[in-house]
Amino acid sequence: GQGIVFALLYIWLDLNGEFNADRAARELCRTEAEIKNAHEKLLRMGLSRPAARPEQEIKLPPAEELPEYTSADIVRRSKEDSGFQAVIAQAQHKLGRVLSTAELKTLFGIYDYLALPADVIFMLIGYCIDVFTEKYGPGRLPSMRSIEKEAYSWANKEILTLEQAEEYIKKAAERRTKQGEVKTALGITGRQLTPTETRYINSWLDMGFDIDTLLEAYDRTVTNTGSLKWGYMNKIVTSWHEKGLHTVDEVAKHDKRPASVKPANEHKSQVSSDELERLRSIYKKVKNG
Repeated sequence: GQGIVFALLYIWLDLNGEFNADRAARELCRTEAEIKNAHEKLLRMGLSRPAARPEQEIKLPPAEELPEYTSADIVRRSKEDSGFQAVIAQAQHKLGRVLSTAELKTLFGIYDYLALPADVIFMLIGYCIDVFTEKYGPGRLPSMRSIEKEAYSWANKEILTLEQAEEYIKKAAERRTKQGEVKTALGITGRQLTPTETRYINSWLDMGFDIDTLLEAYDRTVTNTGSLKWGYMNKIVTSWHEKGLHTVDEVAKHDKRPASVKPANEHKSQVSSDELERLRSIYKKVKNG
């Protein structure tokens, strides 16, 4: 089985040093595909190094290209592997249903190919459920495909321990809270942020901007364009970031003008000073509970 190949290759690397798929396959009497698959797992677990030549370095393939497992593989491993048994039980418990054969194959890919430990997979599934509940409301559960995509992200981020998973989940929750605060501050209600809007907001948060400064950029955007134009607002925020301006006071001092000035042609703007204050008030109420 793959577990034996994994162990044999680990010993072979300890004795021979640099990885060579063709040589290892011949000396271990295994196929080159088996050897490469085992080596990828060793790389992800930090138990080996990429081959010397850049073109031989192993990278995770796109999620759609993860191995196809047979039903016989799944049945056998679900009987022989106590870790996978626990993963199945936990997944079915959290998702509230018996998993289909296709779902079990995907779950096994997360466990076997991506090499995420069982306890990390427990955290992963719980995280995906919490995100879906927060986004769509109670009763909406993630598909196994959604869980696989998140698992792929965790594997690439090398989230392989409970401590790493807990830290990632904590930071992700903090980021979603900040995203919600910005969304409220910009007056977006009754819908979810689009992926593009989320990327803009994340980039602004990563630059270190607070809500008041983003509201100032929002006011200038709507004053000049008549509506919330994300690309236009992003140019304003990016320009401030490049100049080292991250607070309303810093922006005002640089511009030598008061923040949130009333536009000369007020009829062109859809946001008055009163409206801006109303948005600030809404944001503060939401923030303070």
